[in-house]
Amino acid sequence: MMTFKSDFLRDLSARGYIHQCSDEAALDERASTGTLTGYIGFDCTAPSLHAGSLVQIMMLRRLQQAGHRPIVLMGGGTTRIGDPSFRDEARPLLTDEQIDANKDGIKKVFSRFLTFGDGACDAIMVDNRDWLDGLKYIEFLRDFGRHFSVNRMLSFDSVKLRLEREQPFSFLEFNYMILQAYDFVELHRKYGCVLQMGGSDQWGNIVNGIELGRRVDGANLMAVTSPLLTTSSGVKMGKTASGAVWLNPEMRAPFDYWQFWRNTEDADVGRFLRLFTELPLDEIARLEALEGAELNEAKKILATEATAMAHGREEAERAAQAARDTFEQGKANANLPTVEVPAADLAAGIGVLNAFVIAGLCDSTSEVRRQIKGGGVRVNDEPVSDDKLVLGDSQMNDGVIKLSLGKKRHILLKAAK
Repeated sequence: MMTFKSDFLRDLSARGYIHQCSDEAALDERASTGTLTGYIGFDCTAPSLHAGSLVQIMMLRRLQQAGHRPIVLMGGGTTRIGDPSFRDEARPLLTDEQIDANKDGIKKVFSRFLTFGDGACDAIMVDNRDWLDGLKYIEFLRDFGRHFSVNRMLSFDSVKLRLEREQPFSFLEFNYMILQAYDFVELHRKYGCVLQMGGSDQWGNIVNGIELGRRVDGANLMAVTSPLLTTSSGVKMGKTASGAVWLNPEMRAPFDYWQFWRNTEDADVGRFLRLFTELPLDEIARLEALEGAELNEAKKILATEATAMAHGREEAERAAQAARDTFEQGKANANLPTVEVPAADLAAGIGVLNAFVIAGLCDSTSEVRRQIKGGGVRVNDEPVSDDKLVLGDSQMNDGVIKLSLGKKRHILLKAAK
Protein backbone atom coordinates (compact mmCIF):
# COMPACT_ATOMS: atom_id res chain seq x y z
CA MET A 1 0.00 0.00 0.00
CA MET A 2 1.40 3.34 -1.07
CA THR A 3 1.82 6.32 1.27
CA PHE A 4 -0.99 8.75 0.52
CA LYS A 5 -0.71 12.54 0.32
CA SER A 6 -4.44 13.27 0.55
CA ASP A 7 -6.26 13.37 3.88
CA PHE A 8 -9.10 11.39 2.30
CA LEU A 9 -7.16 8.30 1.24
CA ARG A 10 -4.84 8.48 4.24
CA ASP A 11 -7.88 8.34 6.53
CA LEU A 12 -9.57 5.53 4.56
CA SER A 13 -6.38 3.50 4.60
CA ALA A 14 -5.64 3.98 8.29
CA ARG A 15 -9.15 2.98 9.30
CA GLY A 16 -9.42 -0.09 7.07
CA TYR A 17 -11.89 1.04 4.42
CA ILE A 18 -9.85 0.23 1.31
CA HIS A 19 -10.03 -3.14 -0.41
CA GLN A 20 -9.35 -2.14 -4.03
CA CYS A 21 -8.55 1.12 -5.80
CA SER A 22 -8.54 1.51 -9.58
CA ASP A 23 -5.75 4.11 -9.77
CA GLU A 24 -4.36 5.00 -6.35
CA ALA A 25 -1.83 7.56 -7.59
CA ALA A 26 -4.29 9.46 -9.79
CA LEU A 27 -7.00 9.48 -7.14
CA ASP A 28 -4.55 10.56 -4.44
CA GLU A 29 -3.29 13.40 -6.63
CA ARG A 30 -6.83 14.54 -7.42
CA ALA A 31 -7.90 14.38 -3.77
CA SER A 32 -4.84 16.30 -2.56
CA THR A 33 -4.99 19.14 -5.12
CA GLY A 34 -8.68 20.02 -5.32
CA THR A 35 -12.27 19.11 -4.56
CA LEU A 36 -13.51 15.84 -6.02
CA THR A 37 -17.03 14.47 -6.25
CA GLY A 38 -17.75 10.84 -5.44
CA TYR A 39 -20.87 8.73 -5.13
CA ILE A 40 -22.33 5.51 -3.82
CA GLY A 41 -25.64 4.03 -4.98
CA PHE A 42 -28.31 2.57 -2.71
CA ASP A 43 -31.18 0.56 -4.14
CA CYS A 44 -34.57 0.90 -2.48
CA THR A 45 -35.25 -2.74 -1.61
CA ALA A 46 -36.39 -2.14 2.00
CA PRO A 47 -37.82 0.77 4.03
CA SER A 48 -34.51 1.25 5.82
CA LEU A 49 -30.84 0.54 5.28
CA HIS A 50 -29.20 -1.74 7.83
CA ALA A 51 -25.82 -1.85 9.54
CA GLY A 52 -24.37 -3.73 6.58
CA SER A 53 -24.54 -0.43 4.63
CA LEU A 54 -22.72 1.56 7.29
CA VAL A 55 -19.26 1.16 5.77
CA GLN A 56 -20.49 2.80 2.57
CA ILE A 57 -22.31 5.56 4.46
CA MET A 58 -19.19 6.23 6.52
CA MET A 59 -17.06 6.41 3.34
CA LEU A 60 -19.31 9.19 2.07
CA ARG A 61 -18.96 10.91 5.44
CA ARG A 62 -15.16 10.60 5.34
CA LEU A 63 -15.19 12.02 1.81
CA GLN A 64 -17.11 15.08 2.99
CA GLN A 65 -14.97 15.55 6.08
CA ALA A 66 -11.88 15.62 3.86
CA GLY A 67 -13.32 18.58 1.96
CA HIS A 68 -14.94 16.80 -0.98
CA ARG A 69 -18.51 16.45 -2.27
CA PRO A 70 -20.49 13.24 -1.74
CA ILE A 71 -23.45 12.17 -3.87
CA VAL A 72 -26.03 9.77 -2.48
CA LEU A 73 -27.56 8.03 -5.50
CA MET A 74 -30.97 6.56 -4.77
CA GLY A 75 -31.73 3.63 -7.06
CA GLY A 76 -35.34 4.44 -7.84
CA GLY A 77 -34.74 3.15 -11.38
CA THR A 78 -32.35 0.23 -10.84
CA THR A 79 -34.47 -1.15 -7.98
CA ARG A 80 -37.08 -1.94 -10.61
CA ILE A 81 -34.64 -4.59 -11.89
CA GLY A 82 -32.70 -5.63 -8.77
CA ASP A 83 -28.94 -6.11 -8.47
CA PRO A 84 -28.15 -9.78 -9.24
CA SER A 85 -24.59 -9.62 -7.86
CA PHE A 86 -23.69 -12.77 -5.86
CA ARG A 87 -27.34 -13.82 -5.52
CA ASP A 88 -28.64 -17.32 -6.19
CA GLU A 89 -32.01 -16.07 -7.39
CA ALA A 90 -33.67 -12.94 -8.69
CA ARG A 91 -34.83 -10.31 -6.22
CA PRO A 92 -38.62 -9.98 -5.91
CA LEU A 93 -39.86 -7.24 -8.21
CA LEU A 94 -41.34 -4.30 -6.30
CA THR A 95 -44.11 -1.97 -7.39
CA ASP A 96 -43.36 1.70 -8.00
CA GLU A 97 -45.35 2.52 -4.84
CA GLN A 98 -43.22 0.15 -2.75
CA ILE A 99 -40.02 1.59 -4.19
CA ASP A 100 -41.12 5.17 -3.45
CA ALA A 101 -42.09 4.25 0.13
CA ASN A 102 -38.75 2.51 0.67
CA LYS A 103 -36.88 5.48 -0.77
CA ASP A 104 -38.60 7.84 1.67
CA GLY A 105 -37.55 5.62 4.58
CA ILE A 106 -33.95 5.33 3.42
CA LYS A 107 -33.55 9.08 2.93
CA LYS A 108 -34.01 9.66 6.67
CA VAL A 109 -30.77 7.85 7.50
CA PHE A 110 -28.42 10.19 5.68
CA SER A 111 -29.26 13.41 7.51
CA ARG A 112 -27.38 12.04 10.55
CA PHE A 113 -24.22 11.32 8.60
CA LEU A 114 -23.95 14.00 5.92
CA THR A 115 -24.49 17.75 5.54
CA PHE A 116 -26.71 18.54 2.56
CA GLY A 117 -26.87 21.89 0.80
CA ASP A 118 -25.63 23.99 -2.08
CA GLY A 119 -22.02 24.52 -0.98
CA ALA A 120 -19.00 23.11 -2.78
CA CYS A 121 -18.63 20.28 -0.26
CA ASP A 122 -22.30 19.83 0.62
CA ALA A 123 -23.82 16.45 -0.13
CA ILE A 124 -26.53 16.04 -2.73
CA MET A 125 -29.07 13.26 -3.18
CA VAL A 126 -30.27 12.25 -6.64
CA ASP A 127 -32.38 9.41 -8.06
CA ASN A 128 -31.29 7.44 -11.12
CA ARG A 129 -34.92 7.06 -12.11
CA ASP A 130 -34.72 10.69 -13.26
CA TRP A 131 -32.62 9.64 -16.24
CA LEU A 132 -33.23 5.90 -16.59
CA ASP A 133 -36.99 6.31 -17.07
CA GLY A 134 -36.40 8.63 -20.02
CA LEU A 135 -34.05 6.36 -21.96
CA LYS A 136 -35.09 5.40 -25.47
CA TYR A 137 -34.26 1.73 -25.49
CA ILE A 138 -33.06 1.31 -29.08
CA GLU A 139 -30.98 4.49 -28.95
CA PHE A 140 -29.55 3.48 -25.59
CA LEU A 141 -28.49 0.05 -26.86
CA ARG A 142 -26.97 1.60 -29.98
CA ASP A 143 -25.05 4.30 -28.11
CA PHE A 144 -23.98 2.37 -25.01
CA GLY A 145 -24.72 -1.35 -25.37
CA ARG A 146 -22.09 -1.74 -28.09
CA HIS A 147 -19.37 -0.88 -25.55
CA PHE A 148 -20.10 -3.96 -23.42
CA SER A 149 -18.63 -7.39 -24.15
CA VAL A 150 -20.99 -10.20 -23.16
CA ASN A 151 -17.98 -12.51 -22.93
CA ARG A 152 -16.44 -10.23 -20.32
CA MET A 153 -19.69 -9.72 -18.43
CA LEU A 154 -20.05 -13.50 -18.13
CA SER A 155 -16.55 -13.67 -16.63
CA PHE A 156 -17.42 -11.54 -13.58
CA ASP A 157 -17.52 -13.53 -10.35
CA SER A 158 -20.95 -12.11 -9.49
CA VAL A 159 -22.36 -13.68 -12.69
CA LYS A 160 -20.24 -16.85 -12.79
CA LEU A 161 -21.42 -17.88 -9.31
CA ARG A 162 -25.05 -17.84 -10.45
CA LEU A 163 -24.33 -19.73 -13.66
CA GLU A 164 -22.13 -22.33 -11.99
CA ARG A 165 -24.98 -23.13 -9.62
CA GLU A 166 -27.28 -23.44 -12.65
CA GLN A 167 -29.63 -20.84 -11.24
CA PRO A 168 -31.83 -18.85 -13.67
CA PHE A 169 -30.32 -15.52 -14.72
CA SER A 170 -32.83 -13.36 -16.56
CA PHE A 171 -32.07 -10.89 -19.34
CA LEU A 172 -33.68 -8.23 -17.14
CA GLU A 173 -31.06 -8.80 -14.41
CA PHE A 174 -28.27 -8.96 -16.99
CA ASN A 175 -29.07 -5.35 -17.88
CA TYR A 176 -28.41 -4.17 -14.32
CA MET A 177 -24.64 -3.81 -14.75
CA ILE A 178 -25.12 -1.79 -17.94
CA LEU A 179 -27.48 0.62 -16.18
CA GLN A 180 -25.15 0.98 -13.18
CA ALA A 181 -22.29 1.78 -15.53
CA TYR A 182 -24.47 4.36 -17.25
CA ASP A 183 -25.26 5.94 -13.86
CA PHE A 184 -21.55 6.72 -13.42
CA VAL A 185 -21.40 8.37 -16.86
CA GLU A 186 -24.55 10.39 -16.17
CA LEU A 187 -23.26 11.60 -12.79
CA HIS A 188 -19.95 12.60 -14.39
CA ARG A 189 -21.78 14.59 -17.05
CA LYS A 190 -24.20 16.28 -14.65
CA TYR A 191 -22.04 16.82 -11.57
CA GLY A 192 -18.42 16.22 -12.55
CA CYS A 193 -18.40 13.03 -10.46
CA VAL A 194 -15.13 11.11 -10.91
CA LEU A 195 -15.25 8.56 -8.09
CA GLN A 196 -17.55 5.65 -7.36
CA MET A 197 -17.26 3.80 -4.07
CA GLY A 198 -18.93 0.61 -2.89
CA GLY A 199 -18.45 -2.83 -1.43
CA SER A 200 -15.96 -5.19 -3.05
CA ASP A 201 -18.83 -7.20 -4.54
CA GLN A 202 -19.51 -4.17 -6.78
CA TRP A 203 -16.01 -4.05 -8.29
CA GLY A 204 -17.01 -5.51 -11.65
CA ASN A 205 -20.00 -3.19 -12.01
CA ILE A 206 -17.90 -0.15 -11.06
CA VAL A 207 -15.12 -1.04 -13.50
CA ASN A 208 -17.76 -1.25 -16.24
CA GLY A 209 -18.68 2.36 -15.46
CA ILE A 210 -15.05 3.48 -15.56
CA GLU A 211 -14.55 1.86 -18.96
CA LEU A 212 -17.83 3.20 -20.34
CA GLY A 213 -16.88 6.74 -19.27
CA ARG A 214 -13.52 6.40 -20.99
CA ARG A 215 -15.04 5.03 -24.20
CA VAL A 216 -17.93 7.49 -24.65
CA ASP A 217 -16.56 10.67 -23.04
CA GLY A 218 -12.83 10.14 -22.66
CA ALA A 219 -13.36 10.58 -18.90
CA ASN A 220 -10.82 9.50 -16.29
CA LEU A 221 -13.11 7.90 -13.70
CA MET A 222 -11.89 6.10 -10.58
CA ALA A 223 -13.04 3.59 -7.97
CA VAL A 224 -12.52 2.60 -4.36
CA THR A 225 -14.14 -0.48 -2.84
CA SER A 226 -14.30 -1.56 0.78
CA PRO A 227 -13.95 -5.08 2.20
CA LEU A 228 -17.14 -7.03 2.66
CA LEU A 229 -17.42 -7.24 6.42
CA THR A 230 -18.13 -10.27 8.49
CA THR A 231 -17.70 -10.66 12.22
CA SER A 232 -14.87 -12.80 13.55
CA SER A 233 -17.28 -15.73 13.78
CA GLY A 234 -18.23 -15.34 10.12
CA VAL A 235 -21.62 -13.62 10.45
CA LYS A 236 -22.36 -11.05 7.75
CA MET A 237 -22.20 -7.50 9.09
CA GLY A 238 -25.62 -6.11 9.97
CA LYS A 239 -27.23 -9.53 10.44
CA THR A 240 -28.21 -11.18 13.71
CA ALA A 241 -30.15 -14.26 14.69
CA SER A 242 -33.22 -12.04 15.06
CA GLY A 243 -32.80 -10.39 11.64
CA ALA A 244 -31.28 -7.28 10.10
CA VAL A 245 -29.97 -4.44 12.27
CA TRP A 246 -31.99 -1.60 10.74
CA LEU A 247 -30.80 2.00 10.95
CA ASN A 248 -34.24 3.65 11.17
CA PRO A 249 -35.40 3.91 14.81
CA GLU A 250 -38.96 2.80 14.04
CA MET A 251 -37.55 -0.51 12.78
CA ARG A 252 -34.94 -0.98 15.51
CA ALA A 253 -35.13 1.04 18.70
CA PRO A 254 -31.97 2.93 19.75
CA PHE A 255 -31.64 0.70 22.84
CA ASP A 256 -31.60 -2.46 20.68
CA TYR A 257 -29.21 -0.77 18.28
CA TRP A 258 -26.89 0.07 21.19
CA GLN A 259 -27.11 -3.55 22.35
CA PHE A 260 -26.08 -4.82 18.92
CA TRP A 261 -22.79 -2.92 19.17
CA ARG A 262 -22.33 -3.77 22.85
CA ASN A 263 -22.45 -7.45 21.87
CA THR A 264 -19.53 -7.07 19.44
CA GLU A 265 -17.12 -10.01 19.55
CA ASP A 266 -13.83 -9.30 21.34
CA ALA A 267 -11.73 -9.70 18.20
CA ASP A 268 -13.81 -7.11 16.31
CA VAL A 269 -13.70 -4.22 18.79
CA GLY A 270 -10.71 -2.37 17.35
CA ARG A 271 -11.78 -2.86 13.74
CA PHE A 272 -15.33 -1.63 14.41
CA LEU A 273 -14.11 1.36 16.41
CA ARG A 274 -11.99 2.42 13.43
CA LEU A 275 -14.77 1.93 10.90
CA PHE A 276 -17.85 3.09 12.76
CA THR A 277 -16.71 5.83 15.16
CA GLU A 278 -14.67 9.00 14.90
CA LEU A 279 -12.52 8.42 17.95
CA PRO A 280 -8.82 9.25 17.40
CA LEU A 281 -6.75 6.30 16.26
CA ASP A 282 -4.45 6.44 19.30
CA GLU A 283 -7.49 6.20 21.60
CA ILE A 284 -8.80 3.26 19.59
CA ALA A 285 -5.41 1.53 19.92
CA ARG A 286 -5.63 1.96 23.69
CA LEU A 287 -9.18 0.58 23.84
CA GLU A 288 -8.55 -2.48 21.68
CA ALA A 289 -5.53 -3.41 23.82
CA LEU A 290 -7.76 -3.84 26.88
CA GLU A 291 -8.35 -7.37 28.06
CA GLY A 292 -10.87 -9.34 30.04
CA ALA A 293 -13.60 -7.38 31.79
CA GLU A 294 -11.95 -4.08 30.82
CA LEU A 295 -12.66 -4.80 27.16
CA ASN A 296 -16.36 -4.54 27.98
CA GLU A 297 -15.81 -0.83 28.63
CA ALA A 298 -14.44 -0.49 25.10
CA LYS A 299 -17.55 -2.23 23.78
CA LYS A 300 -19.78 0.21 25.65
CA ILE A 301 -17.86 3.13 24.15
CA LEU A 302 -18.25 1.57 20.69
CA ALA A 303 -21.98 1.11 21.29
CA THR A 304 -22.50 4.68 22.47
CA GLU A 305 -20.44 6.27 19.69
CA ALA A 306 -22.06 4.18 16.94
CA THR A 307 -25.55 4.86 18.30
CA ALA A 308 -24.82 8.59 18.56
CA MET A 309 -23.85 8.56 14.88
CA ALA A 310 -27.10 6.93 13.78
CA HIS A 311 -29.59 8.28 16.34
CA GLY A 312 -27.99 11.33 17.96
CA ARG A 313 -26.00 11.77 21.15
CA GLU A 314 -29.05 12.14 23.40
CA GLU A 315 -30.58 8.82 22.29
CA ALA A 316 -27.20 7.13 22.65
CA GLU A 317 -26.79 8.32 26.23
CA ARG A 318 -30.33 7.22 27.06
CA ALA A 319 -29.63 3.78 25.65
CA ALA A 320 -26.37 3.53 27.60
CA GLN A 321 -28.15 4.55 30.81
CA ALA A 322 -30.95 2.07 30.15
CA ALA A 323 -28.36 -0.68 29.74
CA ARG A 324 -26.65 0.30 33.00
CA ASP A 325 -29.96 0.29 34.85
CA THR A 326 -31.14 -2.96 33.30
CA PHE A 327 -27.98 -5.05 33.46
CA GLU A 328 -26.03 -3.51 36.30
CA GLN A 329 -28.81 -2.42 38.66
CA GLY A 330 -31.74 -4.64 37.63
CA LYS A 331 -34.19 -1.79 37.00
CA ALA A 332 -36.94 -1.59 34.39
CA ASN A 333 -35.73 1.67 32.89
CA ALA A 334 -38.15 3.94 31.02
CA ASN A 335 -35.62 4.19 28.20
CA LEU A 336 -36.10 0.54 27.27
CA PRO A 337 -38.06 -0.10 24.06
CA THR A 338 -41.79 0.13 24.75
CA VAL A 339 -44.70 -1.60 23.04
CA GLU A 340 -48.17 -0.24 23.67
CA VAL A 341 -51.21 -2.51 23.78
CA PRO A 342 -54.87 -1.54 24.21
CA ALA A 343 -55.64 -0.86 27.86
CA ALA A 344 -58.75 -3.05 27.59
CA ASP A 345 -56.63 -6.00 26.49
CA LEU A 346 -54.32 -5.64 29.47
CA ALA A 347 -57.27 -5.25 31.81
CA ALA A 348 -58.75 -8.48 30.45
CA GLY A 349 -55.35 -10.19 30.57
CA ILE A 350 -52.92 -11.21 27.82
CA GLY A 351 -51.43 -14.67 27.67
CA VAL A 352 -47.67 -14.72 28.07
CA LEU A 353 -47.28 -16.48 24.70
CA ASN A 354 -49.16 -13.74 22.85
CA ALA A 355 -47.44 -11.01 24.86
CA PHE A 356 -43.96 -12.04 23.71
CA VAL A 357 -45.13 -12.23 20.09
CA ILE A 358 -46.82 -8.82 20.30
CA ALA A 359 -43.62 -7.40 21.80
CA GLY A 360 -41.61 -8.76 18.88
CA LEU A 361 -39.37 -10.84 21.13
CA CYS A 362 -40.48 -14.06 19.41
CA ASP A 363 -41.97 -14.76 15.99
CA SER A 364 -44.53 -17.34 17.14
CA THR A 365 -46.20 -18.73 20.25
CA SER A 366 -44.46 -22.06 19.65
CA GLU A 367 -41.13 -20.26 19.83
CA VAL A 368 -42.19 -18.68 23.15
CA ARG A 369 -43.04 -22.16 24.48
CA ARG A 370 -39.59 -23.42 23.52
CA GLN A 371 -37.97 -20.45 25.21
CA ILE A 372 -40.01 -21.04 28.39
CA LYS A 373 -38.92 -24.69 28.47
CA GLY A 374 -35.32 -23.54 28.06
CA GLY A 375 -35.61 -21.03 30.91
CA GLY A 376 -35.17 -18.00 28.65
CA VAL A 377 -38.42 -16.13 29.41
CA ARG A 378 -38.78 -13.69 32.29
CA VAL A 379 -41.52 -11.28 33.33
CA ASN A 380 -40.44 -8.45 35.62
CA ASP A 381 -37.11 -10.28 35.97
CA GLU A 382 -38.82 -13.41 37.29
CA PRO A 383 -38.44 -16.66 35.30
CA VAL A 384 -41.61 -18.00 33.69
CA SER A 385 -42.28 -21.74 33.79
CA ASP A 386 -46.02 -21.76 33.02
CA ASP A 387 -46.89 -21.14 29.37
CA LYS A 388 -50.51 -20.45 30.41
CA LEU A 389 -49.53 -17.45 32.54
CA VAL A 390 -51.83 -14.45 31.96
CA LEU A 391 -50.38 -10.95 32.22
CA GLY A 392 -52.49 -8.09 33.50
CA ASP A 393 -52.81 -5.42 36.16
CA SER A 394 -51.22 -7.63 38.83
CA GLN A 395 -47.89 -7.61 36.92
CA MET A 396 -47.86 -3.84 36.38
CA ASN A 397 -44.94 -1.95 37.92
CA ASP A 398 -45.09 1.82 37.43
CA GLY A 399 -47.49 1.31 34.54
CA VAL A 400 -45.39 -1.24 32.62
CA ILE A 401 -44.64 -4.94 32.47
CA LYS A 402 -41.02 -5.83 31.72
CA LEU A 403 -40.63 -8.75 29.31
CA SER A 404 -37.18 -10.32 28.90
CA LEU A 405 -35.90 -12.94 26.48
CA GLY A 406 -32.54 -14.24 27.57
CA LYS A 407 -30.19 -11.81 29.28
CA LYS A 408 -30.05 -9.04 26.70
CA ARG A 409 -33.44 -8.51 25.07
CA HIS A 410 -36.01 -6.51 27.01
CA ILE A 411 -39.29 -4.81 26.15
CA LEU A 412 -41.70 -2.82 28.31
CA LEU A 413 -45.37 -3.63 27.76
CA LYS A 414 -47.49 -0.55 28.39
CA ALA A 415 -51.22 0.19 28.23
CA ALA A 416 -52.07 2.60 25.42
CA LYS A 417 -53.71 5.83 26.57
